[in-house]
Amino acid sequence: MLYDVVIVGGGPAGLSAAYSAWKNGAKKIVVIERDRELGGILQQCIHNGFGLHYFKEELTGPGFAHKAIELIQDKPEIETMVDTMVLDVLKNHTVIAVNPQQGLITIEGKTVILTMGCRERTRGAIRIPGERPAGVFTAGAAQRMVNMEGYLPGHKIVILGSGDIGLIMARRMSLEGCKVQACLEICPFSNGLTRNIVQCLNDFDIPLYLSHTIVKIHGEERVTGITVAKVDERMTPIPGTEFDIECDTVLLSVGLIPENELSRGLDLDMYPLTTGPMVDQHRETSLKGFFAAGNVVHVHDLVDFVAEEAIIAGKYAALQAQGLTSADVRTVKVNAIDGVRTCVPQRVSLPAEIPADESIKLYMRVGAPQRKVKLVIKSGENILLSKPLPVAKPSEMIAVEIPKAKFGLIGEEISVGLA
Repeated sequence: MLYDVVIVGGGPAGLSAAYSAWKNGAKKIVVIERDRELGGILQQCIHNGFGLHYFKEELTGPGFAHKAIELIQDKPEIETMVDTMVLDVLKNHTVIAVNPQQGLITIEGKTVILTMGCRERTRGAIRIPGERPAGVFTAGAAQRMVNMEGYLPGHKIVILGSGDIGLIMARRMSLEGCKVQACLEICPFSNGLTRNIVQCLNDFDIPLYLSHTIVKIHGEERVTGITVAKVDERMTPIPGTEFDIECDTVLLSVGLIPENELSRGLDLDMYPLTTGPMVDQHRETSLKGFFAAGNVVHVHDLVDFVAEEAIIAGKYAALQAQGLTSADVRTVKVNAIDGVRTCVPQRVSLPAEIPADESIKLYMRVGAPQRKVKLVIKSGENILLSKPLPVAKPSEMIAVEIPKAKFGLIGEEISVGLA
């Protein structure tokens, strides 16, 4: 089975990449998804707030997925394989997968796009002390149980972490008649979108304890309660600040990890702060012909940004499969400095003759909340972009585009920082 573009993952990134590859002339595309249906995590996100940028209307998660699937339906150039697990990806663009119908299959592509998304950090990763009773779930697992399987994980809930999935589950469990006792956050600031803090906690009178964490889980067969303590600036529990909260369920919303086992098997250059592959502005990785987009590169807060990145990856994977990309490029390193923690892409590949449709869009996160700062993007002494930011929060990604008129000022490195 030989394809122009092989896409690993059928979530919003994979679907958007497939549509973009088709629009840009790829004649044979396959999307491989391990779940029983396309759409990825969107299928269990039944709340609204998706698609405002991409589809220019407010949609639920399944609504966004449905529209993205509609874009690739009835196109003979695009095949989809669901319930198919990719076991390995080889450096010669061969994908080895397995499914119940065909057994072990080998798929060859001229280019490969990695869009595997991310997974949740679990209790084991954050080492909460205490017993190991039933009733401790990740927020995403609870979301799938409630929204897709029709089960309630418990009745008295405590949420550890103020990530967006945890905040949304606080509202969801309240609407299902459960009592959400508290939301605990180890950082001195929330890690969720401001709109989710307002709509999910404030509107439902759910208390948010900043700089607090769980120091013990109680219960033998089932969770009966937790002990909470305040933490200092080094995130160490402060003795004497402990108090107990009665609950039968603990939901963990303590961060997402890009799903990169396949990427590491390819020996791609990885960026330690995002734990995803290092990419250029075309979303090409350190290995020629391999592209990556969406949450597998770095965790996003808006699915619209995921789709934007995937459109870029799909376009350039399709062009490379047709032999239409320039081999003569100059590599420029992108450095995150002065309050900016991460910036994607980590490098820019500039061809000798810059095409008219070339664009360089940067996605970044700051290290700590700040007010009234200025984002400054420079190359040497040349300022490529200067933009005032009334508020900059680690939980909200900043996306900016370098003006085309400034491309000629780009030297050996680009620095992105706050002033």
